[in-house]
Amino acid sequence: MARPRQTIVSLEDTPYYHCCSRVVRKAFLCGIDNSTGENFEHRRGWVDSRILELATIFAIGICAYAVMSNHLHVVLKVDADKAKQWSDKEVLIQWHKGFKGTLLTQKYLKEEDLNSFELQTVNECITEYRKRLIDISWFMRSLSEPIARMANKEDKCTGRFWEGRFKSQALLDEAAVLACMAYVDLNPVRANMAATPETSDYTSIQRRINSAMKGEQPPELLPFVGNERLNMPNGLMFSVKDYIVLVEDTGRIIREDKLGAISSSSQSILNRLNIPAANWLKITTEFGALFKGAVGALPALTEYCEHLERKRRQGAANCQRWLCA
Repeated sequence: MARPRQTIVSLEDTPYYHCCSRVVRKAFLCGIDNSTGENFEHRRGWVDSRILELATIFAIGICAYAVMSNHLHVVLKVDADKAKQWSDKEVLIQWHKGFKGTLLTQKYLKEEDLNSFELQTVNECITEYRKRLIDISWFMRSLSEPIARMANKEDKCTGRFWEGRFKSQALLDEAAVLACMAYVDLNPVRANMAATPETSDYTSIQRRINSAMKGEQPPELLPFVGNERLNMPNGLMFSVKDYIVLVEDTGRIIREDKLGAISSSSQSILNRLNIPAANWLKITTEFGALFKGAVGALPALTEYCEHLERKRRQGAANCQRWLCA
């Protein structure tokens, strides 16, 4: 039985979550259907654009994503502090970027006169919207519903486009986050849809590489901010250059189907994460099969399960085997 979302998400333990949605019947509703020859590749562009649009609305950063022919992966970081710091007006502005809100919230933003009862109603809406703007369920719902409507309109049909629930798993430490990001970014390479990460369309790694070639980082994605230090900005540990090299090294080895050599910069990251190279290759090719629940070192996994009042640590053996040297 699927777990209620509140028994999976624990912002007290981690802001990072890996989410995956599949289309119904695992059909090629976003790619080329080999059985019929129909091409729905343009729908992957819809999903790509929507993911980046939602990053400007929610207090949720995009760490990595990959839009495949019949499913999508996205690694999210919930920024609860950012949502708390928004003023009431800023919360409504953010919400109205993607949703209509109510007549009263629209009046409030226009600074029209409201009586005490109407102001109370607006305040209740603001409280609810602030919660929704850090809710990964609302993020995924806001991603999937418009795509389903567009696809059904194009197909002149009704019914489900996506499976009923998206899958999510907590990423409890930086090793789990980086491994999951690389797994997501290398999806097209593993599926033989692309030869290299930079040719992987509709992925975060392609966007990061294109920006890095200009000496920049893509503003739509959560940036890499280097090693931990005082006054640490919001972002991902490590340098973007090191991450790109690590993904390219891993992708090359996967494509050549042999161990090959990992560059010194990539090896330094693995050493910091305390993950042997052989384990890294196993994790980045089989992450979805190895880890069904939360992912992280055993102490973090134990604390996460205690906070959510779980009696057993699902996946503890694989976390111990593959994420600990």
